Amino acid sequence: MLKKKLLQIEALLIVGRKKLSPKQFIFLASVLVGISSAFAVILLKSFAHSVYLSASYINSILKLSFINSLLPIIGIMLTVLVVKKVLGGTIEKGTSQILYLVARKASIVPKKQMYAQIITSSLTVGLGGSAGLESPIVVTGAAFGSNFAQQFRLSYKDRTLLLGCGVAAGIAAAFNAPIAGVLFAVEVLLVDVTISAFTPIMIAAATGALVSTIVLNEDILLTFRGQQTFDYYNIPFYILLGLFTAFISVYYSRNFLKTEHYFAGLKLGVYKKAFAGALVLGLLIFIFPTLFGEGYESIKTLADTNPGELLKNTLFKDFSDNEWVLLCFVGLSMMLKAFASGITLGSGGNGGNFAPSLFLGSYAGYFFSKFLNLTGLTDLPVSNFAIVGMAGILSGLFHAPLTAIFLIAEITGGYALIIPLMIVASISFAISKRFERHSLDVKGLVKKGNVFTSNKDTNILWTLKMESILHPDPKTLSPDENMEDLRNVIKTSDQGMFAVTVEEKLVGVIYFSDIKEIIFNQIDVTVKELMTAPCEIISYTDSMETVMQKLEKSSKNYLPVTKDDLYYGYIDKGGALEAYRNQLKSMIFE
Repeated sequence: MLKKKLLQIEALLIVGRKKLSPKQFIFLASVLVGISSAFAVILLKSFAHSVYLSASYINSILKLSFINSLLPIIGIMLTVLVVKKVLGGTIEKGTSQILYLVARKASIVPKKQMYAQIITSSLTVGLGGSAGLESPIVVTGAAFGSNFAQQFRLSYKDRTLLLGCGVAAGIAAAFNAPIAGVLFAVEVLLVDVTISAFTPIMIAAATGALVSTIVLNEDILLTFRGQQTFDYYNIPFYILLGLFTAFISVYYSRNFLKTEHYFAGLKLGVYKKAFAGALVLGLLIFIFPTLFGEGYESIKTLADTNPGELLKNTLFKDFSDNEWVLLCFVGLSMMLKAFASGITLGSGGNGGNFAPSLFLGSYAGYFFSKFLNLTGLTDLPVSNFAIVGMAGILSGLFHAPLTAIFLIAEITGGYALIIPLMIVASISFAISKRFERHSLDVKGLVKKGNVFTSNKDTNILWTLKMESILHPDPKTLSPDENMEDLRNVIKTSDQGMFAVTVEEKLVGVIYFSDIKEIIFNQIDVTVKELMTAPCEIISYTDSMETVMQKLEKSSKNYLPVTKDDLYYGYIDKGGALEAYRNQLKSMIFE
């Protein structure tokens, strides 16, 4: 029945595409992508929240603090089982894969990402893995947008635009924050988006937020309504908080990646590795239950008037009224989050760092302000600093200050804290970027030698194929041939460069521009005497960025190409630049 309905909807869309203008169809597509992404968010968030409440309920009855430690082990083991048995043995994690697909794969997202992220992250995070659901939400939304565009054979720029619509809708639905959704899609994923291209992204984000508001229980969303009025006398402390969150961001980024890499590289079978990592994670959660799952409930508790509730059902429950013990507990939870998240993802679980960044920011803001209050140096509004701290860490980790500012402004229900949000987010971004050139998601791509969307020229070059600019099977010469043989080759060819080969191996090149003054002179010379060693040789496996760099470095209009140590053809600079210009035209958002 459902399949029949979907086919009917698809038929209507096919008819609609013929009736509507291209721009109108994109607007319609943005609404549909927004709805799809929103329901994916609702499914993910509802499951994760239900599991958390169930675990809390069981704990309240049985008083068994180890229940929360067992659930992540079950979740990670089930995730690994699903990946191995259902998803072909591998699954890409994090928003970095979307950056890669936009830059390298023409925004084509595999179909399995429309459901793979929902299943695996639900199991991991829903059962207590110390990661977030937002990265899987981003990937799922991008998959809906990309595959919708593929289904209707839309162009690259429209495919990328709908991919951005899915991402914006996902973030908007997850936080009921449409502005943040738009900014995240534009600031992190898309480049050179014109004003007109904003409209579909805004439509998708508004649709996602509306569906989430109607369907999703507000208790599941991360919202705050208890912040205090901003006092400009506290500006010096917000500046210090910006510095503090910047260094915490760098700390998290480095230790998360080291931990994830260590567990991912363990020479164990997938199930043994998953069990070993989950066991360590379970132990951490046993001592610090705040590391369980996304951590949004503990964030709300921390920003509440009675944060001592965090110590209930923990080994430190007898000290719930001791503010110094609570402060130490918060500080240790904050420092251990990087390791807990790294273990979760490195051992085989699926999730992202968006929620951990908010967890870390809230705890950092609380720790910073509460420590100063307890020392008697000042009397800061702790809830405000806990809220603003989230913007500092989010900005520092993802290098997305605008997203951080408006996300926190929206989830707090207003813009009363906009000034401290701007101060903390901008300072954190500037300082963290000084120590970490690339954001957390991009660092992995850079280490692998891949590009990312903050460099438009590189992205365009990566989408070009070697075959599109290569001149294969050109006329070649042998070293022993004479001037008359060279003249005959030139007469029957429009090449600007002639390769000299021996048994198909390149031994030298002759540029027509170098010999044009002597080509018709009656001199007795061989090709070997005229040829020169190529200043640069392009390998068939070189990236287009490398090709362009070699052309620029050589100052030549033609360079030879080799494949498996054999001469394969040549590339001319004019043809490469023409291919670049044509690709640029197809990628501009209009």
